[in-house]
Amino acid sequence: MKKVRITLIKGTVRRLPVHRANVKALGLRKIGQSVEHVLTPSIQGMINAVADMVKVEEI
Repeated sequence: MKKVRITLIKGTVRRLPVHRANVKALGLRKIGQSVEHVLTPSIQGMINAVADMVKVEEI
């Protein structure tokens, strides 16, 4: 299974509540914070919804 590192690069101020919820569900709170997840279809969907706010790297 692929693992990805997701980093928040833009803040959630003035974003849609759905986008804020996706960022929170990914486990991100502060700009510059990174988390690692196994790439599943649900994680991929959350990443796609907030693609302009996060940076994704394969591990």
